[in-house]
Amino acid sequence: MLVILQSEVERLLAERAAEIGGRLRRGAEVAGLTQDETGVTVELADGSHVRAGYLVGCDGGRSTVRGLAGIGFPGTSATMTALLGDVELTEPPADGIFQERREHGSFSVMSWGPDWYRVLTNEFDHVAGRDEPMTLEILRKSLLKIAGTDFGMHSPRWLSRHGDAARQADRYRVGRVLLAGDAAHIHFPAGGQGLNTGVQDAVNLGWKLAAVVRGQAPDLLLDTYHAERHPVAARVLHNTRAQTALWRVDDHTSALREVLGDLIGIDEVRLRLAGMITATDLRYPMEGTDDFLGRRMPDLDLGHGRVHELLHRARAVLLDLGGLPPLDAVVSGWADRVDLVPARPAEGSGLGANTVLIRPDGHVAWVTPAGERPDLDALRTALTTWLGPAHAPLRAHGDR
Repeated sequence: MLVILQSEVERLLAERAAEIGGRLRRGAEVAGLTQDETGVTVELADGSHVRAGYLVGCDGGRSTVRGLAGIGFPGTSATMTALLGDVELTEPPADGIFQERREHGSFSVMSWGPDWYRVLTNEFDHVAGRDEPMTLEILRKSLLKIAGTDFGMHSPRWLSRHGDAARQADRYRVGRVLLAGDAAHIHFPAGGQGLNTGVQDAVNLGWKLAAVVRGQAPDLLLDTYHAERHPVAARVLHNTRAQTALWRVDDHTSALREVLGDLIGIDEVRLRLAGMITATDLRYPMEGTDDFLGRRMPDLDLGHGRVHELLHRARAVLLDLGGLPPLDAVVSGWADRVDLVPARPAEGSGLGANTVLIRPDGHVAWVTPAGERPDLDALRTALTTWLGPAHAPLRAHGDR
C-alpha cells in the first residue's frame, strides 16, 4: 500500500546486511551440496567450495538447494497466464483500472508515478510455457485482446510473466539445510503475499538460527521453524487459489463474485479477510490457554517509545507492566538474550496483561493476564524453550 518496489526493499536489506557484517556474493551458482554432523559444504559452478554450519536455500521457486536436498515440492500446476509490465502510456485511462473483467480475461492499469504505469493481464484460455520469452509485443497483444486498446504502451522498464501454480515444500528442513521464501512455496502473487510470507519466514528462522549457531539454544529449536511456518504458507496457497478462481470470466464466477461482494460488506468478514491477506492474524501454536499466546504483539505506545522499536536489537523483550514481583532476578540468566523493560502502556491500549515475553520475531511467548501474579516457573520454562538454557550466575571470587 506504500508503493515501495521490491527492488527498493532488496536494496535496503542489502545495505543493512552490509552494516552488520554480512557478505553478498552475486552470481555464485550452486552446483552441489553435502552435509555432515558439523556443517554443509556447497560446491559452486566455478569449482570453488563454501563451508558453513547451516545452509538456507532462498533461491526461488526453481530452487537448486531444494532439489539437491531431496525435498519434495507437491502442489497444483498453472491454469492461466498473467503478464505484467511497468511501462509508459501515451493514452492512459482517466482513472486507474483494477481487475476489470472482459470476455477474454481481466486487466489492470495502475499509475505508479509520473509517466509510469503498471499494466497487468490475466488470460484463462491458455497456459504459457515457463521458459517462453516475455516481450512488450506479447503484453501489447494480450492487452489488445482483453481491453481492446494498448493505451499507447511503450518504453518498458520491467516485463514479467507468471501463473497460478501453487506448490509447497513438504519439509522446510533436512538436517542442516533449510528453505525460506519462494524456495519453500510458490503461488499466484496476489496481494503481495509472496514477499510478505518470505520475509516472515526469514524473520522466524533468523533469530532461531542465530541462537543455535551461537550455542545459546539446542538444535531442536530449528524444528519449530517448519512447525510454525509451513501452515502459514499452506493457507496462503489456499487463499490465492480462491482469489484467482474469482477472476475467471464465466457466468458462474460472476454470480460467486456478487455473493462474496455482499458478504464483504459485513465488518467481521472484511476484518477476517484483511487479517488473512496481511498475515497479521497469525497465531503460532504455544503451550497455554491465553488467546494472546503465539500472536503478534501489537505495536503499542509505551509512553517512552513503541513496542516494535524495542525489537530492533533482534533480542527477546520481557515487558514488565505491573511491577509484581520484580523480574530481574529471574531473567538474569538470560541477560544476553532478553531485555527486561518496565513500561506502562498508553491509556486505552486495552492490552490486559501484567507481563509479556515477546520473541525476537514479535510473537508473544508467555503472558500474565492483568490482575494476576506472574508464574515465575512458567516464565523460566518459556525462556528456556525459546532462548535456550540460562547461563549459570557468576560465582564470587574464591567460590568452588
